[in-house]
Amino acid sequence: MDLKRLRNKIDKLDVEILDLLNERLKIAQQVGQAKKLRKEDIYAPNREKEILINLIKKNKGPLPIDELKNIFREIIKTSLLLQKKLAIAYLGPEATFTHLAAIKNFGRQAEYVSCKSIRDVFAEVEKERAEYGVVPVENTTEGMVNYTLDMFMDSDLKICAEIMLEIYHNLASRDTLNDIEKLYSHPQTLAQCRNYLEEKLPNIKIVEVESNARAAQLAAADVRSAAIVSTVAAEMYSLNILVSRIEDLTNNYTRFLVIGKNDSAKSNEDKTSILFSIKDRVGALYDMLIPFREAGINLTKIESRPTKKKAWEYVFFVDLIGHREDANIKKALAELERECLFLKVLGSYPIGEE
Repeated sequence: MDLKRLRNKIDKLDVEILDLLNERLKIAQQVGQAKKLRKEDIYAPNREKEILINLIKKNKGPLPIDELKNIFREIIKTSLLLQKKLAIAYLGPEATFTHLAAIKNFGRQAEYVSCKSIRDVFAEVEKERAEYGVVPVENTTEGMVNYTLDMFMDSDLKICAEIMLEIYHNLASRDTLNDIEKLYSHPQTLAQCRNYLEEKLPNIKIVEVESNARAAQLAAADVRSAAIVSTVAAEMYSLNILVSRIEDLTNNYTRFLVIGKNDSAKSNEDKTSILFSIKDRVGALYDMLIPFREAGINLTKIESRPTKKKAWEYVFFVDLIGHREDANIKKALAELERECLFLKVLGSYPIGEE
């Protein structure tokens, strides 16, 4: 085979792809102008989901599905940036996993607003200093982030998307492994790396801090110390990764929520989150769930939280498969609302992918 001729064909195709990409971005700019006139949200997670589903169906290979998704997600993020540079609030500081999740969803060129607390993320969006916020809600090994759930009780913000981020932890330092005497880390990260630390570093002094990014910052300034950090945090603070992936369990994912003024339109692969409270009586929760069973609706998560207004009074957070506009979900929610003390639909949004 003529290598030069094949390379010439690739060069020609690359130019054609470039021209098509620029044409697509020009149309995306026009879409942004149309949305502005119609006063629609620039960010449309349902549309991204629809595009990917359609492309996957039409892909004849040899392009792998995962790479197809990665390529077109970057194209979609660039299109979004050309329509409007969004301000995204997140639980900071920089290089936290929440920050990485926000970048995964919105791209590196968005304007990021670092917040000290989950409450502050909600406040930035409520006060319209940011269009969207990103907050952690659940980890596969450590469970729910209760503070995030509690914020939804009094906030009118909606869930408009979810982000699944694989979490893996690295031991990083400016010193060698044998020189380390102190370790900085977030408490939840320590819990996820307990076996490694007990076996390999049983005598090390552990200092708990508010985030892994802060741990990296402290380790960078403190001799004979290390931190458990992400790859991005290690790079940002010029730390060397001594041991990678020290977490106890594989398939460690954290689920993040994108919050905004509105939830998402249907994508045909959706999830809806609700919260409700019930009267304190025998069998009350079972009765509340009957409408979902009869409608054939799959419930993927049920969590209870105290209302903090009255002793032994609880609200229930439920995730279910489907969109609030689906006929069977509308019917089930209407039946639930008649029986419970109050019902709040937190939002419908495309199901996130690992």
